[in-house]
Amino acid sequence: MNIVTSALPSRMKAAVVTGAGQMRVDTLPLPEPAAGQVRVALEGCGVCASSLTPWAGAKWMTFPTEPGGLGHEGWGIIDAVGADVEDLFVGDRVAALSYHAYATHDLADKNAVVRLPDQLAGQPFPGEPLGCAMNIFKRSLIGAGQTVAIVGIGFLGALLTQLAVLAGARVIAMSRRQFSLDLAKRMGASETIPIDDHWRIIEEVKALTGGRFCDCVIEAVGKQWPLDLAGELTKERGRLIVAGYHQDGPRQINMQLWNWRGLDVINAHERDPSVYVQGIRDAVKAVQEGLFDPSVLYTHHLPLERLGEALDMTRDRPHGFLKALVMYA
Repeated sequence: MNIVTSALPSRMKAAVVTGAGQMRVDTLPLPEPAAGQVRVALEGCGVCASSLTPWAGAKWMTFPTEPGGLGHEGWGIIDAVGADVEDLFVGDRVAALSYHAYATHDLADKNAVVRLPDQLAGQPFPGEPLGCAMNIFKRSLIGAGQTVAIVGIGFLGALLTQLAVLAGARVIAMSRRQFSLDLAKRMGASETIPIDDHWRIIEEVKALTGGRFCDCVIEAVGKQWPLDLAGELTKERGRLIVAGYHQDGPRQINMQLWNWRGLDVINAHERDPSVYVQGIRDAVKAVQEGLFDPSVLYTHHLPLERLGEALDMTRDRPHGFLKALVMYA
């Protein structure tokens, strides 16, 4: 039998993407958690770049989406638990790895939620991207004394800048936006380089590193040119980390260069939910301990009814934009 609190609302709101660049908000009955599940009354959900290809109406996309579909960066308060859930309780504030979080409520497996400590009360906590940053950093093997180039200073690149600087690395931050370069500098990047001319950037990094290039390069844009650039900036036997979201079509790589330099190429994306959840746990601990501060990176807050605007901002990157949160409470 499900355990619920009294005086709960019986209805929820959920965004439905009805076509390319089109959406509506529906009012629906609240779903009941099955055995091993919890229901989360969401406070908000981060807007991820992975939603942009469906939002653009890719040929493989089917409309309308399921209510709340595409949203996977939610956090909030458990308001119902199903059978066989023993260590989570109504009233617990959690980050959830769920998949219909563009809505006021969503269901999540009991193993896919992470309890948030009182220290983080009142703070937005889109667990999935924060956990993603932790997992990328872990796989990058960044340490003191290394030179690290981060190609693309958006939300993810800014978090990785903070983590790499704290680890004692020299960070060279790159972005097409001066706003992002200024932010990276404030977060401790040793050098910043605008992403403009391919060969000029290569020569500048070559000069900054005495001709050796970088121990580790993190590509965090998700486009062909930055991926090409990242390979050129990685030293012999260095590590090229693919963190950008490359799901809008095939890519070509310079295998001659990668082979000649003996690069270790790491695709830092995960598919195992348990790895994602461990990353969220690591992110909770990192924020508690002051290893990074994501709060300054949430630049835009919009209601559910304006999800379309949040997606457009994520695509267009207006001045001052890093991360949009859709807020429900």
